[in-house]
Amino acid sequence: MEVVDMLNDIYKSFDHILDHHDVYKVETIGDAYMVASGLPKRNGNRHAIDIAKMALDILSFMGTFELEHLPGLPIWIRIGVHSGPCAAGVVGIKMPRYCLFGDTVNTASRMESTGLPLRIHVSGSTIAILKRTECQFLYEVRGETYLKGRGTETTYWLTGVKGQEYNLPTPPTVENQQRLQAEFSDMLANSLQKRQAAGIRSRKPTRVASYKRGTLEYLQLNTTDKESSQVN
Repeated sequence: MEVVDMLNDIYKSFDHILDHHDVYKVETIGDAYMVASGLPKRNGNRHAIDIAKMALDILSFMGTFELEHLPGLPIWIRIGVHSGPCAAGVVGIKMPRYCLFGDTVNTASRMESTGLPLRIHVSGSTIAILKRTECQFLYEVRGETYLKGRGTETTYWLTGVKGQEYNLPTPPTVENQQRLQAEFSDMLANSLQKRQAAGIRSRKPTRVASYKRGTLEYLQLNTTDKESSQVN
């Protein structure tokens, strides 16, 4: 239940951030949160601008978010952004949903999965659109990245907007990731042991969530374009 509560708190904050941008929340699937701009109504090249600024706001928020039951433990997310055409429509009768289809959706997902914690991983097509806008976005070349189904492409890290302040969290190093994974495993194991012991003493059945030692779950984000931009 603590995982559900955490996702609920995070998603409510994301929903509030989305209210300040011309974007559309497509869906949430578990720990994946998918957003699009440029649909269902077209907005020119604004789709890339709105998605990029939304991603920066979300990453800034994650730098301040803390778990109530585990204060001080950092929460890392990966954000992937891609722009391109896609098909969209309402699917289903009993539970109709507005769904997106196409290579743009898949590539946005690949951008997220090949990214790094606390980084906004942006495709070359999105950067090309941002360069043609009036906003001066700041970015770094990540280098060549293999994207399943597309091959190797040059990708980028979005780092801000010239003249605007974003309090972005510092991305963890590989060493920090390994150390925090180990600390999180120990912390969670101790917490579960204490709850189990408390349940035995009180003779009340206690449901304990399972945890696979040594693994760390990441929250995912998405975006899409009609031409739209998508964040995963």
